[in-house]
Amino acid sequence: MPDNYFAQYLPFLIHMLMAGGIAGAIVTLSWLIGQRKPSRAKNAPYECGMTPVGDSRQRFSVKFYLVAMLFILFDVEAVFIYPWAIILRDLKRFGLWEMLVYLGIFLVGFFYVWKKGVLDWGETSSKRGNF
Repeated sequence: MPDNYFAQYLPFLIHMLMAGGIAGAIVTLSWLIGQRKPSRAKNAPYECGMTPVGDSRQRFSVKFYLVAMLFILFDVEAVFIYPWAIILRDLKRFGLWEMLVYLGIFLVGFFYVWKKGVLDWGETSSKRGNF
């Protein structure tokens, strides 16, 4: 073991310098060697193969943001379920009941959102809550 504490990090420093140098060289070479022939098709904005319609600064519906937040909620739920499933045998019956309570609370929220019509992207109805 080297006497100098920072000498332990020398291989890591060399690795980072080499990775950065190779990445920089690849980007520089592609910029120098690459062909640049602009055309009308290359300069047009690309939106999934569809012709762009409207202004890019248009306002989005609130439902868009609500669905995005629900997506994050589902991801967080999955993050909690995977570790629970791995240690389920160690937790025994208490762990099972604990997760059933967690899923029950989650499902109450899910059914509330479903009943409010947040997940329905069709025509709005008068019987649903307005978002």
